[in-house]
Amino acid sequence: MSKGMWDDIPVDVGLVYEGERIRKKQMQVELGGPKITEKFELVQAREMDEIEDGKVIVVGPDISDMKVGESYPLGIIVEVAGGMVEKDLEAVLERRIHEFMNYIEGFMHLNQRYDIWCRLSQGSFKKGLNSLKIIGTVLTRLYKSEFTNVIEKIQVTFYTDAEKIKPLYEKAREIYNARDARARGLTDEEVPEFYGCTLCQSFAPSHVCTVTPQRISLCGAINWFDARAAAKVDPKGPNFKIEKGELLDPVKGEYSGINEITKKKSLGEVERVHLYTILSPYNHTSCGCFEAIAFYIPEVEGIGIVDRNFKGNTVNGLPFSTMANSTGGGRQTVGFVGMAIEYMRSPKFFSADGGWKRVVWLPANVKENVKDAIPTELYDKIATEQEAPDLASLKEFLKEADHPVKEYWTEEEEEEEEEEEAEAAAQMMQIPTQMPQMQMGAPQMVGGMIQLPMFGAVQFPAGAIGGLGGGQWKIILKNAKIYAEEMIIKRVEKPKKKQKKK
Repeated sequence: MSKGMWDDIPVDVGLVYEGERIRKKQMQVELGGPKITEKFELVQAREMDEIEDGKVIVVGPDISDMKVGESYPLGIIVEVAGGMVEKDLEAVLERRIHEFMNYIEGFMHLNQRYDIWCRLSQGSFKKGLNSLKIIGTVLTRLYKSEFTNVIEKIQVTFYTDAEKIKPLYEKAREIYNARDARARGLTDEEVPEFYGCTLCQSFAPSHVCTVTPQRISLCGAINWFDARAAAKVDPKGPNFKIEKGELLDPVKGEYSGINEITKKKSLGEVERVHLYTILSPYNHTSCGCFEAIAFYIPEVEGIGIVDRNFKGNTVNGLPFSTMANSTGGGRQTVGFVGMAIEYMRSPKFFSADGGWKRVVWLPANVKENVKDAIPTELYDKIATEQEAPDLASLKEFLKEADHPVKEYWTEEEEEEEEEEEAEAAAQMMQIPTQMPQMQMGAPQMVGGMIQLPMFGAVQFPAGAIGGLGGGQWKIILKNAKIYAEEMIIKRVEKPKKKQKKK
């Protein structure tokens, strides 16, 4: 009796499993992920006589040799050959590893390139999915099925030996960098069309990634050349051409063609997109595979960036995981957007918001990795977790460094002066320092509204306000907790249109 798509595969394989999440309590083993530094996936074009079709190799411990609940390094090299296989297709085919591995029942694959994170469920392990050779066999079959006219031979090698992965990991990083550098010479204005990607819609249904020469995919794995090659070789696949249409906003980067295709591909969920800003309600949507998150810091009017490998809380007190939950899923969130590290090298990098002049905080390792992209005069003025672990220290750092973001602080400084004046005036007032905390009573329906009564009150001494003399006064409550007497939730109904008198 068949167990699924193939009789010799112990678990089912199909689209239905794409998007499956495997929690820590459910997993048999973890491959790659945040605990492991050396992990990667790479597709390489080969000559026909260099590989053996259908061969799967495991270098290091196999799944059956791994301890339950432990994390292990993982390197995946897929070698392909054929008359139509060329270097331009490597990144395109590489990105499909994510999709094909997620077709396997009980196997989760997240992210891409040097950020891969895989988990195998205990359920699928018990069914017999106990070897990477089985996963490799599935990969070879899915690739040849999807790219029948392109791939004639395919060989897959898995590396789990920590020492043997290290040099391969470094080599893979060099290959990724070389691919990205190729697109840096093009501009968005000079190409006739852009490209899109919906590969992540199993995790983020309304996400449509727009790939331009100066805005690489959020995952960092597909540049404009890669997307163009993918759209040509697989017209019905997740990569497609986007006609630019009319340039509606050259500053924020809004094109009518992007709006139209995004609305169509998101089934009407997203109607407008601004490519070059973080401060718009029409920010580019974010998936879940993004390499980093850019986040607005209103306390200093600046932008912070955190990559998914950063441990602990960022300068705003939130870890990457918390911000990812609020940013991903295909959302458009003002002040938060997923992005690729390579995007930081683009002249369009948040150009509508001031670009590098607005960036105030980076993880130290990211700052070092993109050192070549940061303007020399700004490098020492951007804080890391070492100089600014919190907002208070960040503001002091930016003041001392004379960061150009201070140009946006004019109104705030005026407010601080007003605050100091108000504090001086407040010393004349005898307001009790201990405020009684109110308690919430049972909700009541009153006149079609829900009322939540509060008990307790705050009283000012008689004549305290009047004793301050005439004129207008401003009261500033610092570190205050506000207690309301009651909270009213009321249904807002649209006013009925008046009928015209006949």
